[in-house]
Amino acid sequence: MTEQEPAKARKTQPRWIAAGALVVVALAIAASLIIGNVGQSGAAGCGPLATETAAIDKAAIGNLAALSTSNTGKSFADLPFLDADKKPVTLGDFKGKTLLVNFWASWCIPCRAEMPALAAVAKQYDSADFMVLPINLDVGDDGITKAKVFLASNNITGLPLYADPSMKSLDVLKQAGAGLGLPTTLLLDRKACSVGVLQGPAEWDSGDGQAVIKALTAIKS
Repeated sequence: MTEQEPAKARKTQPRWIAAGALVVVALAIAASLIIGNVGQSGAAGCGPLATETAAIDKAAIGNLAALSTSNTGKSFADLPFLDADKKPVTLGDFKGKTLLVNFWASWCIPCRAEMPALAAVAKQYDSADFMVLPINLDVGDDGITKAKVFLASNNITGLPLYADPSMKSLDVLKQAGAGLGLPTTLLLDRKACSVGVLQGPAEWDSGDGQAVIKALTAIKS
């Protein structure tokens, strides 16, 4: 029989240590609030989107079965990136359109395979009410150049060129629980509120992909 160890007396921390811990927690909470509205539910006019997400969820089968929907309405309006002239823009600048926002890089093999399908979808569905919006994440001052070379060498046309060579947008996605790597695709309503997210590639030009896009473009609010 093994002799049991005597019960250890529970140590008590000095009050100043406990108080310090509370301060650290309070500061952490405050810091999380300072991050802003990016990826926050209920922000920037976002609200429950049960009807819209139910329609998208119903359409997300087959090639799009991995798409996750959410009716909490997280706002990505403040997510920053650059246009082809390296001028700063945000997703909020595209309010009024439903968006398929695809984060990609020229070094990402699944991203490269996905781009022709996205280009085909853009040619068929882009309008005053909907847009395929790819954001390239090649790092560095020559990131946009790398993206241009890839698109040109693969004869991929009809897609606008936006970029985030700092990759800060990927950090925003991670903080919001919307993406861990590339490619990641966000589906946004007309207020830049999230109604769906897909982590990984998809056949967007398939019947399944087009069904999801039609459900997204049907969102009117």
